[in-house]
Amino acid sequence: MPDTVDPLRLDTLLSRIRREVEQGPLPSAQVAVAHEGRLAAFETYGDADPGTRYVLQSVGRSIVAGAVWKLIGDGLLDVGEQVAAIIPEFAPNGKEAVTVEQVLTHTAGFPFAPLGYPKMLDREQRLAAFGRWRLDCPPGSRFQFHLTSAAWLIAEIVERRTGLAFADYLHERIVRPLGLSSIELGVPEDRQSDTVAPMVATDRTDDDQEPDPWGPWYLSDPRVLAAGEPSHALVGTAADVALYFQALEHSGLWKPEAVAEGRRIRLTDHPYGEQIYGGGGSRRTSMGLFVTVAGPDAGSQLPSTGSPALFGSAGAAYQLGFMDPESGLSFACLSNGYPLAGYDHSPHGAAFLADMANLAAGLVR
Repeated sequence: MPDTVDPLRLDTLLSRIRREVEQGPLPSAQVAVAHEGRLAAFETYGDADPGTRYVLQSVGRSIVAGAVWKLIGDGLLDVGEQVAAIIPEFAPNGKEAVTVEQVLTHTAGFPFAPLGYPKMLDREQRLAAFGRWRLDCPPGSRFQFHLTSAAWLIAEIVERRTGLAFADYLHERIVRPLGLSSIELGVPEDRQSDTVAPMVATDRTDDDQEPDPWGPWYLSDPRVLAAGEPSHALVGTAADVALYFQALEHSGLWKPEAVAEGRRIRLTDHPYGEQIYGGGGSRRTSMGLFVTVAGPDAGSQLPSTGSPALFGSAGAAYQLGFMDPESGLSFACLSNGYPLAGYDHSPHGAAFLADMANLAAGLVR
């Protein structure tokens, strides 16, 4: 008998997420489950509808990763290449030895290299910023999440190798062929209010309270979301995110060997740095090429009930997207609720994320 999604387990998962909207802090949530190429469940709770799109935050990294894996499969990129050989403007300040693989595994040595609004809008200013960036540690010596800097380099590498701006490459070569129309990078301001769920503070007790302007709340500025910061500003529905993961395995758009190489574990370690920036944690994190992999410890909020090959990413503050190639299951849960600090490291928040992840990964019987 072929593996199937267990309806009782699915009901338990959906009830757990729905409670966080009906009785908990979330203003809305959208959840999707897909299995063996097809959508098995898609539900929306709270102040949203099935067409509502969410800011994907770090869940979008898996989509960025897929763009890189396609370049690899198409013979347009080798991860052993030096970034400066592709982007000469990047080389100054001792960065000429940094490789593409180090950028993709967050070991390149410049985790907090700055590039913000409005400089991010102009390619020449982006390239000039690349040149000014300095190393915090020797390339390859430390695993520390490069929250935005890595994706800006990835976007430029895609443009150098394809002639298309990253947002255009994603749309023309991946999203449109797959029919996943909700996924978009750089949503114009005049379309955001109608289609993208606004970020809502889940712990506000006073109208005068201001959110942390860095981290997730950076993307609450419509101008920044429109500018298309590539590692966090993607938007989409949970259904299209879950189906995107399925497409990596089933659509034929990617060469199977490229996907296998992309989700192959390169390192397993505790991420360096503060918890609010992805550091620490009781479990080690395993890295593929710009995706976290469950591996031996299932760190970085991935489920421990799936296979070691499960890959994807958790996102601020209550979001998760993953694919388990062994069970054939993919999952996405998106929300527009965020604490004022951007992340929820409370016991309640940790319990919800762990419950959701482990229930989702255990759906297939």
